[in-house]
Amino acid sequence: MRISARTGAAAATAVAASLVLAGCGGGGAGATTATPAALDIATLTAAQSLDPKDAIGSALPYFQAVYDTLVKRTPEGAFTPMLATRWSYDTTRTRLDLTLREGVKFSDGAAFDAKAVKANLEHFQKGGGGAAKTLAALKNVDVEDATHLTLVLSAPDPALLFSLSDAAGLMASPAKLADGSLTTKPVGTGPYRLDPAKTAIGNKYVYERKDGYWGDKPPFKSLTISVFDNETAVVNGLKTGQIDSAVLQDAGQQSAVASDTRLKKADYTFDFQALLLFDRGGVHTPALAEPEVRQALNLAIDRKTMLEQLRQGRGELTDQVFGPETKAYDKSLDSAYAHDPAKARKLLAQGGYPDGFTLKLPRVTAIVNDALATSLTSDLKAIGVKVDWEALDGASAVQKIYRERAYSAMVMNIGQSPIDWVTTQDLVVPGTFNMFATSDKTVKSLLPRIRGGSEAQAADAARALNEHLVDEGWFVPFYRMRYQLVTGPDVKAQPQSGMAVPSVYNYAPARS
Repeated sequence: MRISARTGAAAATAVAASLVLAGCGGGGAGATTATPAALDIATLTAAQSLDPKDAIGSALPYFQAVYDTLVKRTPEGAFTPMLATRWSYDTTRTRLDLTLREGVKFSDGAAFDAKAVKANLEHFQKGGGGAAKTLAALKNVDVEDATHLTLVLSAPDPALLFSLSDAAGLMASPAKLADGSLTTKPVGTGPYRLDPAKTAIGNKYVYERKDGYWGDKPPFKSLTISVFDNETAVVNGLKTGQIDSAVLQDAGQQSAVASDTRLKKADYTFDFQALLLFDRGGVHTPALAEPEVRQALNLAIDRKTMLEQLRQGRGELTDQVFGPETKAYDKSLDSAYAHDPAKARKLLAQGGYPDGFTLKLPRVTAIVNDALATSLTSDLKAIGVKVDWEALDGASAVQKIYRERAYSAMVMNIGQSPIDWVTTQDLVVPGTFNMFATSDKTVKSLLPRIRGGSEAQAADAARALNEHLVDEGWFVPFYRMRYQLVTGPDVKAQPQSGMAVPSVYNYAPARS
């Protein structure tokens, strides 16, 4: 199961629905065609709603099939026209002018225009979905005419174009936004239509190519996205040819396909695994208010052994939350904290806790398996910190972690965005993962420069923020996890910048 800061609180602890292999047909083992008519993708992420306001993270391909975005993001992360053909900022970067594509219609016949964009952005912003915060700076949408509008911001948002190429940019028929029907009956301008007769929401989604699509015709006549509850079944589907493509996260399952020469594999990193420290103000755990204590926790973790034993070495050690694609990234910070229990114990004493303390952590087994729990318990026990795990199921986890704010920290897998402000907004600005709104003078001075400075000023401030967060031990990262995009012989695919899974646009017949 993938857990990411880009999935929101509810999705972060949900358990994916199961699906048997029967019916997920890609033609059977060994089947090859010059131009396959169908694309079958396996995933562990379910989309319980297809309303764009609920789109987030690894569920985005479900939505991309039927909804176009205002801006398109290439596999490498560049922004290109889609429903918006041009855009430009004013000098304050608080007004973004958009020019829209003409002649586009939703699948219900409604015209795509500036009023539809305004309705969609307001629907997304006010809809309460996990990604709604990405439009937090949107103050107003001024419609000039059918093809021109301006997004007015309360403050600069360096991640706005990224958001408009992501969940916030998905466009649905305005006539359907208010009646709730989009949850199961999506209506967009996209290249596919959902086939309700073949679809079981939460388990299997079948899309058929739409006639008259305004853009390039998708290479596959049909697209099926099937939800599994374990990667063993996914691997079986890949090996037998029932599945055309999937992203494997588990190191053991990556090993299971290593010798299969029929399958193509592409390694990449997106998520990092970490102990997220929420309680830097000491609300529940006073010890965490001391920087020496947070630094001690970082020194206590034997990251190298964890990576070797838990992920068979498949990943990259890191002590920073900013990813390699960001301007804030500093390679030297990947090794800022060497494993040093003796030094950690000294720092605990300096911070006022020579006898250690107890750290109560939530445990959802889909996130923290036995091996990970044992490793963390052992490493922290060695410096005098007792871990008290409290077992939670998916429903109770959402309530206790995010609503009651009952814990001082949590083990999570977090997506590393290529955009500095996305990471900053997710982890540093008060919100879901800074739930106690802790900050300090340095952070407060740097945030406005990252958000509203020139490109050079923002980059310098982001690097300074990253260094400060590592020095102060705001988080306890372990490693970036190596994922593997696996495809059968008839399909080729590319990983997607800013996503844990490929966009639907990144697949093509192998012989094309």
